[in-house]
Amino acid sequence: MLSWRYVPPYDIYNAAEPVSEAAINALLRPELHYMAVLNEQNEMIAFRCFGPDAQVPGGDYSDEALDLGGGLRPDLTGKGLGRHVIAAAMNYAFEQLHPLHFRTTIASFNQRAMKVCERLGYKVVSEFIRPSDGLNFEIMMQSAKKTALSIPMKAI
Repeated sequence: MLSWRYVPPYDIYNAAEPVSEAAINALLRPELHYMAVLNEQNEMIAFRCFGPDAQVPGGDYSDEALDLGGGLRPDLTGKGLGRHVIAAAMNYAFEQLHPLHFRTTIASFNQRAMKVCERLGYKVVSEFIRPSDGLNFEIMMQSAKKTALSIPMKAI
């Protein structure tokens, strides 16, 4: 995932190059709950994270909720798979981490992600400008619950 390269404007999600050992080690910290999403051929198609690493500096995260973040491999974006990956992550989080609410933070220009989250029941609760670069973000929340999956997915 650190080598994935997105086209503009999604290139804000590209990891800094060269990839450092510190960046790799940060993803392996158990408390950040990073998980790989694999297809039937055991290829990584997405990743998800749960907790503070899914927050964006500048946002108001004072409401109690579990933050969910992640990304889909660039060649798979825009094909309808994101909804299934996010729903599977929500189900995993609901069963394993037992939150009362889910929260996600999305760059305002990322209408694809905004629409996916709206279809999954998220509502915009606030917006903010990231101090480091002036980019607008939306914070979306919903009550935590299981979500129906049309593509079977499981955590291993």
